[in-house]
Formats: sequence, structure tokens, C-alpha cells
Amino acid sequence: MSAGNPWAGEAALVIDGKRQIAKLTLGALAELEASLAAGTLVELIERFERGQFSTRDVLTLIVAGLRGGGWRGTTADLLSADIGGGPVEAARVAGVLLARAFAVPGDRDGGL
Repeated sequence: MSAGNPWAGEAALVIDGKRQIAKLTLGALAELEASLAAGTLVELIERFERGQFSTRDVLTLIVAGLRGGGWRGTTADLLSADIGGGPVEAARVAGVLLARAFAVPGDRDGGL
């Protein structure tokens, strides 16, 4: 299964058996920043780099990325959804989204 187009900042996630594309567009990043309970995007990135992110961080990132990829669901929709690969895959995809959104050109995978 394709992982999304890394050159476009995309990552794929299977939700309820359907492949969805996630991407942190500028609008998705603004939504993400607005939904953070506390802190900034830089602090969120630092938590992921240290491996000290919360499940709320993962959920917020996944929702913003999915919405950036065209999905029209809500956080409530994901709470009862079956995510392919479970929480571990959701956390991995969240980290990939951050890395791809902030990677310098020529390093779209952010070292992943």
C-alpha cells in the first residue's frame, strides 16, 4: 500500500478500512495550532522529537492532517474509528506528517 506522496508532504492512514491521505497544509497547521490545548507548534515538534507526545497530540495531528488531505470528519469521528495498525501506526503517521511538513527541500522524509 502506498504511503502517500512524500514530495507533497503526504502520509497515508487506513481508517475503517479505507485509505486516507493526510497532509499538513497551511490551513491544517493553523487548525492544529488553534486546537492545541497549550503550547506552540514548536513545542509539539519538540515533544515528538523527545518521544514525549501524548495521545491527544497524536489525535490532534492526525485530524489536522486528514483535514488537510480533504477528509471532512471530526475528532469525534476518529474516537470510534478503527485505525489500521492501531495507536502505534497513528503515532508513526503523526510523526511523519510533522517531519514532512517542516523538512527542507530535498529531504522530504525528514530523515525517516
